[in-house]
Amino acid sequence: MNETVRLYVNVDHVATVRQARQTEEPDPLEAARVAVQHGADGITFHLREDRRHIQDDDARRLVEALECPVNFELAAHSGVVELACELRPYQATLVPESRQEITTEGGLDLSRADAGLRDAIDRLQGAGIRVALFIDPEQRAVERARELAVPAIELHTGRYANHGTDHDAMLAELAYATQVARGLGLAVHAGHGLTRNNVGPVAAIPGIEELNIGHSIVARSITIGIGPATREIRAQIDGAGR
Repeated sequence: MNETVRLYVNVDHVATVRQARQTEEPDPLEAARVAVQHGADGITFHLREDRRHIQDDDARRLVEALECPVNFELAAHSGVVELACELRPYQATLVPESRQEITTEGGLDLSRADAGLRDAIDRLQGAGIRVALFIDPEQRAVERARELAVPAIELHTGRYANHGTDHDAMLAELAYATQVARGLGLAVHAGHGLTRNNVGPVAAIPGIEELNIGHSIVARSITIGIGPATREIRAQIDGAGR
């Protein structure tokens, strides 16, 4: 393998379990620290407008207490953007968001001008935060991201993860989008629906440098612990041929 793919562990669903009882545990920060001890290169969290899992205090503690890079996922909602600008995490990834969805269902629609998205990018970059856009693996979306002058994209891997009979076609789609992005000078991240059973082929795509994985690790941690679950995914990523 030519380079090591970074693993960012998303701790949203640690907070989901806590919020089910409106109590103090499990603590996303504690889980994040254990994940880093066991191979995570960084931590991701998504502060949603409806605050269904991660809360403002979680965001503050994760950014301020962790020594590793932190990736703050958010939609272009003014109040959340304002908090991100105040906290100044290493990276902010802008994602689409709907209150009705169970989880993020696709990438940002970059086919039309969006003043709110443009403003969020400008505000985040003005605060010195590295900005990435979560997009579908489509050439025009990649090109539009480059036009928006961000340094990085995150490719939505949901179509690959959720279409068992079309893995080869979906991997080819991800590989081509990565090739286009790298040719335009964009850093390429990927994530959504990745598990220990399907992450290997994505990690093997030349040019992908960072993977965001959350639900699978948190779910697996219920039976084996978040440390072993992180190591398990880390091993699959490191074992992917490139």
